[in-house]
Amino acid sequence: MTRSLSKGPYVDPKLIKKIEGKQPLSAGVIKTWSRDSQISPEMVGFTFGVHNGRAHLEVLVTEDMVGHRLGEFSPTRKFTRHGGKMQKDIDQKKKEAEITAAKSAKAAGGDAKKK
Repeated sequence: MTRSLSKGPYVDPKLIKKIEGKQPLSAGVIKTWSRDSQISPEMVGFTFGVHNGRAHLEVLVTEDMVGHRLGEFSPTRKFTRHGGKMQKDIDQKKKEAEITAAKSAKAAGGDAKKK
């Protein structure tokens, strides 16, 4: 749900204090736990270490990100993959197809050398 227009965007005051008076290139990584802070135009060029619950992921802020929240660029869940028995069979068939394609390409390359 969005924040009301009368309140304005929420930017953590501590975060603003950390970037005040610094140059984006010389500041280094600025660590923060404030995932709910919106990205303001003053933050463009800075690199933030946004905490995802486990580690700080580096996020380089660009102009396209203004208005979004810092937490959007630091995912908290790791997607492994869907699957199970069916996925295992599909992967195995794909691997076999690659092997046969490689063998046929090798055989075709060997025939070309003999001629």
